[in-house]
Amino acid sequence: MEKRTILVADDETHILNVLTLKLQNAGFEVIAAEDGADAYELARSHKPDLIITDYQMPMLSGVELCCKLRSDAQTRDIPAILLTARGFKISENDMKLGNIKHVISKPFSPREILACVVGHLDEMAVGT
Repeated sequence: MEKRTILVADDETHILNVLTLKLQNAGFEVIAAEDGADAYELARSHKPDLIITDYQMPMLSGVELCCKLRSDAQTRDIPAILLTARGFKISENDMKLGNIKHVISKPFSPREILACVVGHLDEMAVGT
């Protein structure tokens, strides 16, 4: 079976490193970006199975990134998990427009993220 690819986008280096290590140890290929613009280009060139993105990032916010990906024929079907600081609310409309499947508040457990990734990818596999 081919390795599943996850794109992680976060401007906080320690979060990027923790998530990358956790996902790689679980057998995923991980692509990392430190801002929304880089994440967009990496998503277009690598077509990951799933994106984990921070809400607040330079260049494009996580919601802007997801909506831009959703409007691009090459990337429209890539689902996303959005990480956000406590208190930030994401509207149902933004979630739908950006194909955002889950919103997880910071601070989070890397195990929680991994469980969410695995659960969502398993749902996708059953749906195909």
